[in-house]
Amino acid sequence: MVAPPDDDMLWARSVSYAYRGSPALTGVSLGVREGEVLVVSGPRGSGKTTLLACLSAQLPPDEGEVWFGGVPVHSLTRLGRERLRREHFGWIDTQPRLVPELTVWENVALPLMLRGIPRRAARTTAREWLERLDVGGEERQRPAALLQAQRQRVTIARALAAGPRVLFADEPTAPLHRADRGQVLRTLTAAARSHGISVVLATHDSEAAPMADRTVSLLDGRRVGTIPAADVEGRDTCSVSA
Repeated sequence: MVAPPDDDMLWARSVSYAYRGSPALTGVSLGVREGEVLVVSGPRGSGKTTLLACLSAQLPPDEGEVWFGGVPVHSLTRLGRERLRREHFGWIDTQPRLVPELTVWENVALPLMLRGIPRRAARTTAREWLERLDVGGEERQRPAALLQAQRQRVTIARALAAGPRVLFADEPTAPLHRADRGQVLRTLTAAARSHGISVVLATHDSEAAPMADRTVSLLDGRRVGTIPAADVEGRDTCSVSA
């Protein structure tokens, strides 16, 4: 077992995973620094979602290692992984997953209250994040009354309000109209940067790359390249040989 590099808070080495014998990831290695926005790009079926699931302690890899802050995630028990996710990780799914019976602010405050934070304090934090994400005026609405882009903003507010050290986002702009995608991505990355939250964003949306510090590309479950954000514009391709 090899300890992760000192400058990476999240680190994966030679991670492989298969679904019923069909390889989804093969020997993928990468590191994520504190406060970094890392885009994982690739076509559908390239392994992006599986990689995020392994990095975020949802799936233990079949082979390889995943470390977070010196903790070997790959060897934790199921309860240990659940605790890690609850205390340090946030997740934004492709489709907004809000509790329909709760109001907007209650949805955002729910993870905080589940941690034992008093209702009033949780509501204050929820309101602050809803305002930052331009949906503060909808706090008393229920999810069904919102537009799709608004529901996704509420989902982002809920993930950020919990104060994760790493936020994982799996195709968060996929269900949105093109006009909403760039704005939601800018809001997500700006909010994370302002609070020192690392972001691992899986997407095939070309608008995401210029907002990232680095872009890692996957193809058929293998890593095929890394591009610093400064080099993204002006290239004809979105990956380079690794």
